[in-house]
Amino acid sequence: MKKDSKTQREKVFLSLPREERETIISHGTAIRLSNLKKQLFLAESKVRHYEEKYKVTIVQMDAEGLPDNADCEMHEDYIMWHHWADVSDKVKKDIASLDKIAQQGLFWRELSYAGH
Repeated sequence: MKKDSKTQREKVFLSLPREERETIISHGTAIRLSNLKKQLFLAESKVRHYEEKYKVTIVQMDAEGLPDNADCEMHEDYIMWHHWADVSDKVKKDIASLDKIAQQGLFWRELSYAGH
C-alpha cells in the first residue's frame, strides 16, 4: 500500500463526523471479530484433529520429539500441526486486541443512548 493512498484514506476518514467514524469502527470491528472467530474455530479444529490422531498435544510432542519410527506422513502432520497451533495463537491475540475496541464501541453506543 502506498503511503500517499493511506494518508488520503486517513484524511477522508477523519473528515467524517465523529459518530460516523465510531459507527464504522464499531461495525468493522464486529465483522473482523466474526472472521477471526471463524479462523480460530478452523485452527483449533485442525489442532484437535492432530491431538486425537496422535493421542498427544503439540507441547508434549515438542518435549518428547517425534518417535524414531515416524513416517513421512507424521513429519508432514507435525509441520501442519505447528502451523495451525501458530495460527490459533496469533488469532487469539488479534481477537483479544479487537475485543478492547469492541468493548469501547459498546461504551460509545451506551453513551449515545444516554443522550450524550
